[in-house]
Amino acid sequence: MARYSHSKISTYENCPFQYKLHYIDKVKPDAPNTIEAFMGSMVHEALEKLYKDRQEGRHNTIIDIKIFFKETWEKNYTSDILIVKYGMSEQNYKQMGWNFLKNYYDSIFLHDQLDIIGLETEDLMELADGSHWSIRIDKLGRDREGNYYVCDYKTNSRMKEQVDADEDRQLAMYSIWVKKNFKDVKSVKLIWHMLAFNETVISERNSKQEERLEQEIIEKIKAIEQAEKDCNFPKNPSKLCDYCLYRKTCWK
Repeated sequence: MARYSHSKISTYENCPFQYKLHYIDKVKPDAPNTIEAFMGSMVHEALEKLYKDRQEGRHNTIIDIKIFFKETWEKNYTSDILIVKYGMSEQNYKQMGWNFLKNYYDSIFLHDQLDIIGLETEDLMELADGSHWSIRIDKLGRDREGNYYVCDYKTNSRMKEQVDADEDRQLAMYSIWVKKNFKDVKSVKLIWHMLAFNETVISERNSKQEERLEQEIIEKIKAIEQAEKDCNFPKNPSKLCDYCLYRKTCWK
């Protein structure tokens, strides 16, 4: 059976034509990435380093992580990365990413007492229909009482409200995976670190909510696979088009 993920499903929901170009036709995008996504990946790499080094007994000072972030950015940045927002430059986003890291380091990392179970985890969870769901958790931690914490770093410029967190499917699907793979689970807390606001949003799901969510995902997968059979992938113009890596291909 096919492999699905939150990002794959979201791409189809946002624009079936973009889904076709990316996942079926595997068309080379017009640009390698958006600056927002690039900044997010650089921030993720720095945070992963912080925790991996701590696990191995190495402590990074704020200067260490600043040097790592700067070097990683400069090594990976290319001039064809898409910048959409007027008046914004590479340096603006670089400074923004560094501000996110510094705030997280000071307010969370230095005080984080969780036992780290996984960083940037890579696994697959089989769904009831036989499909496989990609598990990619930024940070999975556990406290001494058996509470697990599925943590996600968000560099979005929009704050995630509580209602958004309570309806979010990405971490909720990860919650199902945690409960299947760890027998000592007392609870699974879903944590969004909203780095642009230096705030944390927390949610949780019960078993009935998780069962309902999995069924909803299966129904969405059925709809995608039916669209593939029918070759039905209409364009869906929206504000997101400005950030689409297939804009030029779509306009042809």
